Amino acid sequence: MDIGTGKDIKKYGRILGYDLVRPDEEFSVSQYVNFVKGAIEEIYSKNKLPILVGGTGLYIKAVVDNLNRISIPRNIKLRKKLAIKTSDELFAILMKINPMEALKLNPSDKANPRRLVRLLEVLSYGEAPVSATESLQFDEVLWVGLRASERELKELIAKRVDERIKSGFEKEVGFLKQKDFFRYAPSVTLGYKDWPDAEKWKHEEFKYAKRQMTWFKKDRRIRWFDPATTRLRGASVYKEVEDYVRRWHNIQNAKEN
Repeated sequence: MDIGTGKDIKKYGRILGYDLVRPDEEFSVSQYVNFVKGAIEEIYSKNKLPILVGGTGLYIKAVVDNLNRISIPRNIKLRKKLAIKTSDELFAILMKINPMEALKLNPSDKANPRRLVRLLEVLSYGEAPVSATESLQFDEVLWVGLRASERELKELIAKRVDERIKSGFEKEVGFLKQKDFFRYAPSVTLGYKDWPDAEKWKHEEFKYAKRQMTWFKKDRRIRWFDPATTRLRGASVYKEVEDYVRRWHNIQNAKEN
């Protein structure tokens, strides 16, 4: 699933975190955190600065904020029982079991059966075990975000989707179907599940990007940079971000010394 997920390996070279599982294998937040722990230790051992990049807020939060719930195991029996329920039915069950947890959910989470099932699974487990991330402790974390207007976001997404299609996405879908991988992760993944409707793919990507922004806007630790505003000032957003990170990094080095 290289092209549809936009890995850009050829453009940026080796990036830790790619090609961890096959398309027919499940991959949880807990597994991700365990991998990241090793990757961060490897980067530190080379006296380099780890940079965690991505749009999936829960995965980043699990690494940085040491979430205990991610290590709670799956309950296959409960998942089968809940698989036939709609999101409304799942939310009703959650309201009955734990109204406080239910009322914390945003509209997107309330309509997401997978997240509702996972929350019910966690609540049915009882007390959360010690997290696998306990040894991941950070003295300082710098959060940097780039924002774009809805128009710019739509244009960027449309361009990216068109590039992926030209790069052989249709052939990749055919390969996944031929190897009987498509009924696993690809069947629920943006782009793959929408193909061959390219316009629907772009629309779903845009909706997903907006949900990501809603998640990150809640985090007050993030310093936001706006490329469009920076251009109007005749400056470079890349230079501004680089200067901001360098100042922060110099302060951390001074503290250590």
